Amino acid sequence: MKILFVLTSHDKLGDTGKKTGFWIEEFANPYYTLLDKGADITLATPKGGMAPIDPSSDTPDASTKDTERFKNDAVAKEKIKRTLVLGEIDPNDYDAVFYPGGHGPLWDLANDNTSINLIEAFNRQKKPIGFVCHAPAALKGVKNEDGSPLVKGKKVTGFTNSEEEAVQLTNVVPFLVEDMLKENGATYSHSNDWAPYAVQDGNLITGQNPASSELVAEKLLASLN
Repeated sequence: MKILFVLTSHDKLGDTGKKTGFWIEEFANPYYTLLDKGADITLATPKGGMAPIDPSSDTPDASTKDTERFKNDAVAKEKIKRTLVLGEIDPNDYDAVFYPGGHGPLWDLANDNTSINLIEAFNRQKKPIGFVCHAPAALKGVKNEDGSPLVKGKKVTGFTNSEEEAVQLTNVVPFLVEDMLKENGATYSHSNDWAPYAVQDGNLITGQNPASSELVAEKLLASLN
């Protein structure tokens, strides 16, 4: 069971002067959920090398058993430092792909042609494609073979407009995940803000927020089994 994790290379939070990147919990929980079931996990980013961690996800408030495990895991931390370049990845080598969130993907993965082509390839091969929180941003430019948006008519979720409002970044982000999914014709649904919620439609699996990471990982695992 070989799984590709695609993380952001983007570390600037718009024009705020603050840093962003990937959200630790959204990486750590699926990573360990899948690793503990015997998955062989490869990490890649658009630029390769160090995947930036969102500082807001590295706080006592955001701490979970999985983030603590990550902080004490030299192997996982080394993988984060030395991600592969996304352009060198062959989708045929993997059984599934998973995208952790954090605000970073809104700036790079949403518009990255290599990532778009990769998701389209996994989808053509009917392999599971999983996204959590802000990571569905990476679906923005992804198309079906007929040229329609991949999410058109599909049941999906992702970070809600109200959750974005709660973290006061509505006017900082380049677009809102919820709005983009609806504009692309998705059947968007959500639970209460910050509650675990994940949706599966065929091979497409999406989770609403950091608390939904485990649900996405479990659905990904079930799809592979």
